[in-house]
Amino acid sequence: MANEIGAEVIGSRQLHRNPSFRNPTFLSTWLLWLVGFLAFPIASLAGTAVGGRLSNPVSALIGGAVCGVVIGVGQVLVSRRRLDPLIWVPLSAIGMGLGLLLGSTVVDYRTTLAELALMGAVTGLVLGTAQAVALPRRARRRWLWALGVAALWALGWTLTTLVGVDVDAQHTNFGAIGAAAVTALSGLLLHFLLPYHPASGVWLPSRRVTTSTLGPQ
Repeated sequence: MANEIGAEVIGSRQLHRNPSFRNPTFLSTWLLWLVGFLAFPIASLAGTAVGGRLSNPVSALIGGAVCGVVIGVGQVLVSRRRLDPLIWVPLSAIGMGLGLLLGSTVVDYRTTLAELALMGAVTGLVLGTAQAVALPRRARRRWLWALGVAALWALGWTLTTLVGVDVDAQHTNFGAIGAAAVTALSGLLLHFLLPYHPASGVWLPSRRVTTSTLGPQ
């Protein structure tokens, strides 16, 4: 009788979990995550509607928290069950609220390109740190998420300003162009930190198994 070989084998191919960007599930998972960019403009409208213009600490904290809830819910819905809503959404709200409060205070609510980029970096760092804590235990190098979100939030505000959006209206978050870029890049980062595997546990084709790979019969 054959000895146990320690790997699942179907026919003549050995199967394993493949977290690379060539993984056939990666594209569909990333495209689904891209749909989540719609949460950003909705979050901005909701945050501004509840907290008002981003012109004082109260509006920053309340508007940011509302914005964080909407973004957090949107991300959970397109995460293919990788994110726990009971942890991700509350921490996104806390992180966004505190981050926007700190970021807007640092730049004194001004809306030049450099100041909005700085506000975005500070906001994203606090938000990203909170979300990094919310990532599942199996996530690797979660600190990269905090740094990545900081850079992406700065990018989001930069793109929003460059395309001519009326940033003087002091919205709680950047516009659709910035949101699309942030979502696309954050999807790549999330896949690196937390690759998606089918819930059924099906493993992905790798290399052919030879007699030497299988071991003694």
